[in-house]
Amino acid sequence: MIEPRIRFKDPYIELAHGSGGKASRRLIEGLIAPILGNPSLEDAALLELGDIRLAFTADSFVVKPLRFPGGSIGELAVNGTINDLAVSGAKPVALLVCLIIEAGFPGEALRAELEAIQQAAQRAEVGVVGGDTKVVEHGKADGLYVSTSGIGLVDRRVSLSAQSVRPGDRILLSGPIGDHGITILLARGELDLEADLQSDTRPVWPLVAALIDAAAPGLRWMRDPTRGGVATALNELAREARLGLRIYEDRIPVRDEVRGACEILGLDPLHIANEGQLIAIVAPEHADAALEALRAVPGGTAAALVGEVVESPGGVVYAVTGYGSSRVVDMLVGDPLPRIC
Repeated sequence: MIEPRIRFKDPYIELAHGSGGKASRRLIEGLIAPILGNPSLEDAALLELGDIRLAFTADSFVVKPLRFPGGSIGELAVNGTINDLAVSGAKPVALLVCLIIEAGFPGEALRAELEAIQQAAQRAEVGVVGGDTKVVEHGKADGLYVSTSGIGLVDRRVSLSAQSVRPGDRILLSGPIGDHGITILLARGELDLEADLQSDTRPVWPLVAALIDAAAPGLRWMRDPTRGGVATALNELAREARLGLRIYEDRIPVRDEVRGACEILGLDPLHIANEGQLIAIVAPEHADAALEALRAVPGGTAAALVGEVVESPGGVVYAVTGYGSSRVVDMLVGDPLPRIC
């Protein structure tokens, strides 16, 4: 069955349109993409230049607060951009960084974020090769916004797409989910909650490189589940592949602090943003090797096989509970979380 075209009929742009859920999908697929000629909606566009295959991506970061446990907007901008390249099967090579600075922003705070950008890029072995700077009126930019572009070299051993996914393929998750989104929520100080938690922001290329080395022939698709979390990423895959995805809730790694905060706030950990994890779809005969490879990478010891691809119901993600019952896992609806990236 051909899915009907999404139409954008909302009279105004609201915060929910940036949450990564259903409203974001309406905005992007119903308005932006058709007018711009339906560009790639993947994490990165793939470009063929002779024998070289490049991945090209762009991102913007408007997180509040600018600094939070485990990271800051500068580090997040680097990791978020290179991770979009990594899950496209590309080794990140270079970044452009553009700054939108609010008049009155402290010089020392700007220096700290520039150093965070430089250090994060250095850790990821990626060069910052250019960019742009603009200053806007006081009160117009929450201090600092960062916009980035990144380019990477695609590993020829992989060709990743939703169309390559098959029933029986396994769903792998690289580690605990929800750390970043809940950390940002608590860092804003608007809730009377405390937790020993920090953002998971980090480059995922070491995890991707290990996956490619161990299971390249069986590696079908990857995504870093940022805005909208694991639920949105898997729903996008199910819709594009027109297959069902079955996950097991008791296999999904979630820290007690994240689970507790979600229970208090009425949130689903599957909808919470991550900035240092990835989802991989792997052919069944390569799943064990892929999982072993992830767990051998520093920071990947909690990687888990959390589900499988099924024939039907097509286009649906559902979770099996520890009691054997099941529930449909939909995309994020509304805007229950603050700006997290």
